[in-house]
Amino acid sequence: MKEFLSKEIQYHVQLKKGDVGRYVILPGDPGRCEKIAKYFENPVLVASNREYCTYTGTLLGEKVSVTSTGIGGPSAAIALQELVNVGADTFIRTGTCGGMQTDVLAGDLVIANGAIRMEGTSKEYMPIEFPAVANFDIVTALVQAAKQMKSHYHVGVIECKDSFYGQQMPETMPVSYELMNKWAAWLAGGALASEMESAALFTISSFLRVRTGTVSVVVQNQERRRQGMEDLGNMDVDVAIRTAIECIKILIDQDRENK
Repeated sequence: MKEFLSKEIQYHVQLKKGDVGRYVILPGDPGRCEKIAKYFENPVLVASNREYCTYTGTLLGEKVSVTSTGIGGPSAAIALQELVNVGADTFIRTGTCGGMQTDVLAGDLVIANGAIRMEGTSKEYMPIEFPAVANFDIVTALVQAAKQMKSHYHVGVIECKDSFYGQQMPETMPVSYELMNKWAAWLAGGALASEMESAALFTISSFLRVRTGTVSVVVQNQERRRQGMEDLGNMDVDVAIRTAIECIKILIDQDRENK
């Protein structure tokens, strides 16, 4: 098995060294990769296998890539580890999330500085006591990018889970008592939003000594709906994509200065 995993081409993402840049945007949906790649200069489809689709191009003369991860921690962990194997070291997850606090509105950006590890993947890397935190340089670059774009954004802790419907309809689950009690605790603790990948990505990045951050756009807020408040909904992820692109440009400039 060790020999199999050490082959030149990574088994799942079907990439080899030289195929990607050090900077990689990580959407969940493979369908978003082409949309993101249009912001690159001279983008090329490098590989497409299962949920993993990769384009590579340049920004400010630096090689950059986008690779989709699919839904949830297990597939995101595979993408991250295999991308690190072929030379990437800076990652920005971009996608969607559900707002939790009532002032986190559909269409807002959420920049995560940490994640609640209510998922299983990260526990196979580090004990639960180990925190899932975003890279500070990426968080600050994402904030700078959001300010430049005059976007409405929030910075704070997000919740990550493995079951989409366990979040959306916890009362229907046999373990409803646990899901609902923990959800109430996350709300009381000030968790901004819920999604499914960042806790695994942050934890694994700490172990692999690479940089990862997350910017997501809020598509809906179930707490607002539960309380009878207006929740218009939003499915346009372009603001999160553009924020990630601008963040990478900021990081490229910073890395060149610090080299």
